[in-house]
Amino acid sequence: MKFFIGALLVSAVSGAAPVLAQETLDTRIGKLTFESGYASKETVQKLYDEMDFQRAAQAYIWGIPAVGLAEWRLAHRDIFKAKNGEMLSYLDFKEKLGILTPNYTTPYIVTLADLQESGPIVVELPRGLMAGMIMDAWQRVLADLGVVGPDKGNGGKYLILPPGHEMVKPEGYYVVQSPGRTVFAGVRLLDADKEKAIQELIPGIKTYTWSPNGTGDVMPVRRAGDKEWSQMPPHGMAYWESLNKVVQSEPVMERDRLILAQLRFLGIEKGKPFNPDARQTKLLQDGAVVGEAMAKANTTDKRVEPPFWPGTNWKHALVVSVDQHQPGYDQLDERAAWFYEAVAVSKGMLTQTPGVGQRYIASYKDRDGNWLSGGNTYKLHIPPNPPAKQFWSVTAYDEATRQMVVTEQGRPDLSSRKDDLVKNGDGSVDVYFGPQAPSGKEANWVQTLPGKGWFTYFRFYGPTEPFFDKSWALPDFEKIGGGASGGRALQ
Repeated sequence: MKFFIGALLVSAVSGAAPVLAQETLDTRIGKLTFESGYASKETVQKLYDEMDFQRAAQAYIWGIPAVGLAEWRLAHRDIFKAKNGEMLSYLDFKEKLGILTPNYTTPYIVTLADLQESGPIVVELPRGLMAGMIMDAWQRVLADLGVVGPDKGNGGKYLILPPGHEMVKPEGYYVVQSPGRTVFAGVRLLDADKEKAIQELIPGIKTYTWSPNGTGDVMPVRRAGDKEWSQMPPHGMAYWESLNKVVQSEPVMERDRLILAQLRFLGIEKGKPFNPDARQTKLLQDGAVVGEAMAKANTTDKRVEPPFWPGTNWKHALVVSVDQHQPGYDQLDERAAWFYEAVAVSKGMLTQTPGVGQRYIASYKDRDGNWLSGGNTYKLHIPPNPPAKQFWSVTAYDEATRQMVVTEQGRPDLSSRKDDLVKNGDGSVDVYFGPQAPSGKEANWVQTLPGKGWFTYFRFYGPTEPFFDKSWALPDFEKIGGGASGGRALQ
């Protein structure tokens, strides 16, 4: 038998030479040398470097939801020049380009607010077909809005209180207590008549501050505008600078205290300036590279659950619960898998009720198990009667940015709401993804870019019973051509 003494392996067999006599251990991080059982100076440094590198890689994964939302908040303030708590509308392709995996079809109305600056703030919604959420800085849902929220689509006033604020329950308000200073509030418009929804619903959406003595000036919704922006988490040291700002500004959550203890040795500590030395900088840079690689694998080749339809490569895109909590653990890998490539979550997006809410199923591979590549042409056969009470859509996203693919076609999406979508005689639909449209298939084609990987979300709006019992299923993408050189990115 063998056992540990002083953290070094020693033989308990009589007469056997102890491992310590070798004074060297071969490990996955190289040779570790010991002197009289103690780590040599070089080994101590190697072990601490490895310890802090590993912590940096894991902290990258931990910080993903907060950094993604922090980047949108910066864009809201600095690029769109929005007031604190002002709602912006993202209606067209260009306005949505900076969002991680947005729906091409539905309009978005979004605000980000700093409650420490504003104090209590109200989000007011009109009666209408819309759905959304209020979230904290870590993208945990504080309340659902619209048809999936307590107002049930009848409109209402949501009063959001800062952390530590006295609980108040003024008549006529749904009260939401935020655990942190940053909140995200947004809705999507779901009416089949997009222009009608924009004209009739957006004027009724507004925000304003609140106090027991009254309310502040109303902030109506305004267009975000054609700005170049992105909420994608940045690379390298910029990632850690963004994460440090979150650590400094947001209250410490009990669940995060051990991670924050580890970040101290990398220069990120609440209440102290972020000035990493050369060693810390190198470890943070390396940790960001490996951490993102881990996050990408954790997203595109999810191990947290099996395929949605057995025998296919389709999996849930959204694998995290609204509170990121499960009995016995918090959903670290699950939340990273979603928020690495997406933003926001709501109860409606995880609906278990037929005909209500949405569900998203993702694919990154074709039926042969190969990654989807922009130089190939693929066919996706959508069987008759897709189980979506409202509509379905399928959208192509760039693997590198997790944003909508940008091509000369200018449309990354096909949906059942597309007027000229061509159906087969049995009601099924064949859609095509590739650098060039197969002859005669232009109406059912989405352009992709050679040399670039892509993935897709198939969305069910108002999923019906055949979705839940899986009596209806999507087959995998079928590769029908490859090696094309057509198509170019817009600059």
